[in-house]
Amino acid sequence: MDLSTPQFQNWTDIAIQWADKIWPALLLLVIGLWLVKRVKHVLIRLLQKKNMDEAAANFIGQIAHSVLLVIVFISVLSEIGVDTTSLIAALGAAGLAVGLALKGSMENLAAGILLVSQRPFKKGDFVEGSGVSGSVDKITMLNTRLKTPDNKMIVVPNASLVNGNLTNYSANPTRRLDLVVGVGYDDDIRLVKEVLKEIIAAEPRGKKEPESLVAVSELGDSSVNFTVRVWVDAADYWPTKFDLTEKIKLTFDEKGISIPFPQRDVHLYQHQDH
Repeated sequence: MDLSTPQFQNWTDIAIQWADKIWPALLLLVIGLWLVKRVKHVLIRLLQKKNMDEAAANFIGQIAHSVLLVIVFISVLSEIGVDTTSLIAALGAAGLAVGLALKGSMENLAAGILLVSQRPFKKGDFVEGSGVSGSVDKITMLNTRLKTPDNKMIVVPNASLVNGNLTNYSANPTRRLDLVVGVGYDDDIRLVKEVLKEIIAAEPRGKKEPESLVAVSELGDSSVNFTVRVWVDAADYWPTKFDLTEKIKLTFDEKGISIPFPQRDVHLYQHQDH
């Protein structure tokens, strides 16, 4: 093979020209990707130092990461020699078409921005919305991830949380625990009320303020129903509920107080022939 032919020289010149363009572009790509990753982590740390919730800070970090990646790739293409002006225009048109085609995804993205700005919940809060409930684990650009008490992961579209009712059980430090206790009509309701008050007073997790309540709330079909209300720390809600339910049953058994099951009285009338 003759290395001195004009054709070979042309190929050599083209290869050298491309090498002169490619190695700076590759260097720019490597450095750019490293910087994008670093900027994302630094931004998240700065937002958390400003007392922003971790889930919200991660969401903003994802948005910044995506925008910076686009800038890096456009810069790399420009370094190679691609006309980025036409490319940006094409990307704008393509983005508009994709946005129209992925209307639901764009809605979820906008809803995610609203969740971050309004901050109706933070990471670790126990929330209920869109028919599901769980602890907030992460907010992404399109959805929010909830972790259930039995350690299942639920992915909820952001738009569903924004457009529907949302309950945050962890928003306030305390919660009111409500119990309905039914006793038989033959039981002494004054004794029942006294026993329930003693059980509530002996509960160490119960708050003195606001004051607890024990009252007859309903004369039901099968029972006299008492409403028991006590304020507790939000974190103690379920343990206190379970313990009080057990204590009430055991104490009622000791005191001879009945907890009736639903029943009906059937009266038979005999008609005599005259």
